[in-house]
Amino acid sequence: MTGDQRSVPPLAGTDCAEQESRVARPIVDVVLLTMNDRPEEENASQATLLAQRGVDVRICVVGNGCTPDVVPPGAHTVVLEENIGIPGGRNEGARALAELDPPADYLFFLDNDASFPSDDVLARLVAEAQQHPEAGYVQPRLTGPDDTTTPRRWVPRLRVGDPGRPGTITSMTEGVVLIRLTVFDQVGGWCEGLFLYHEGFDLSYRIWARGYTGWYAATIRMHHPVTSPARHALFHRLSARNRVWVAYRNLPTPLIPFYLLVWTAATAVRAVRGDGARESWRGFREGWAGRHDQDRRPMSWRTAWRLTAAGRPPVL
Repeated sequence: MTGDQRSVPPLAGTDCAEQESRVARPIVDVVLLTMNDRPEEENASQATLLAQRGVDVRICVVGNGCTPDVVPPGAHTVVLEENIGIPGGRNEGARALAELDPPADYLFFLDNDASFPSDDVLARLVAEAQQHPEAGYVQPRLTGPDDTTTPRRWVPRLRVGDPGRPGTITSMTEGVVLIRLTVFDQVGGWCEGLFLYHEGFDLSYRIWARGYTGWYAATIRMHHPVTSPARHALFHRLSARNRVWVAYRNLPTPLIPFYLLVWTAATAVRAVRGDGARESWRGFREGWAGRHDQDRRPMSWRTAWRLTAAGRPPVL
């Protein structure tokens, strides 16, 4: 792993004390995606980002099929002619920032309707990363705007328990996560083919396969509107398709049928409730038919055991 601090060229017009303060600050590259569909939320989110202190922040706003309308001062922009999906858009932002010198210490991926409740969130996340060098990524606790409500799906561990309890995690909440740049580069970034949903599972598996872990910094909060992904028509199909692809991309061959069996049982339960079962089965068939188009790099059995020991066997 690289160190968490990097020297940067002195700024014109700054005195020695200011330059020393700047040298001591880690660099965090922040990637935001937009489709220009929520300008009020984006303005509010970016205002809290610009208020962050204690780290040097560089920002890239990626227009996924559009030219970004809301761009903070000094930010870089990437304009994509079409919507290439959330993982692909994030990768494009990371590539644009990677061209800057000096290279960053960390990447932070930020949903454009998420916000920082205080001005020290990024600095505290970096401090957590420094205290946990084994962690390839650090995850804050995501809550609603009330600073308390945390839906089960936002807690990145299998047994939710107390959402305010920190610890090692094996999954990832993609829209508010700090990742070491060196680790992100090692694993090749986000899987662009997934387009939407479960890209965090895929990336966390790849990070664990490299010998790192994830860390849930539960005392550090981020805010996000409390909405359900199931409200989107594509959720059930793409979620099911991507589950198959994530399993095929990452799991040892003997574990794939167990993973899919668990998923099938969960889908059957949803079918009884009438909750998107038809689209889920459609996505499953699509995923199975396209599995051989995926970049298969199965984790070792040692990694599978490490995930299991950390609380989430890679069949769940």
